Amino acid sequence: MDLKKAINRVIGLFVYSIIAVVFISTLFAAETAEKDKAAVRKAAEGFYSALNVMFTGEIDPMVNVWSHGDDVTYMGPGGGIRVGWERVLADWKIQAALKLGGKIVTEDMHITVGRDLAIVNNYEVGENMTADGKPLKVKIRAT
Repeated sequence: MDLKKAINRVIGLFVYSIIAVVFISTLFAAETAEKDKAAVRKAAEGFYSALNVMFTGEIDPMVNVWSHGDDVTYMGPGGGIRVGWERVLADWKIQAALKLGGKIVTEDMHITVGRDLAIVNNYEVGENMTADGKPLKVKIRAT
């Protein structure tokens, strides 16, 4: 075998090796992304389960699904932004005390997973009760 053929063979093997590594990495990344999406979906389901319990006046499940960090934020239906666990918790306590009743479900959920952050967009659809006990249809966008 002459030198030119040997060099071409080594280059060919190197290129095939790179292609194999890229292919395997892509498969691994896709599998990891699907697992991450499933974990985010499970967390979102936990939140909505806690939300529906909170409508009965019980706050503990909502406390359990939230981060208690100083960097946690919440933008509820009353407007404004709550920053830090103590402010977020205070808002949830006010809402729990209203005992709005009813139930909210999600529709058209989209999950985007990045390296350090995930975003969930969906509609919250259902019904709560007004202060005078009348049903109130709910359909809002949520992020």
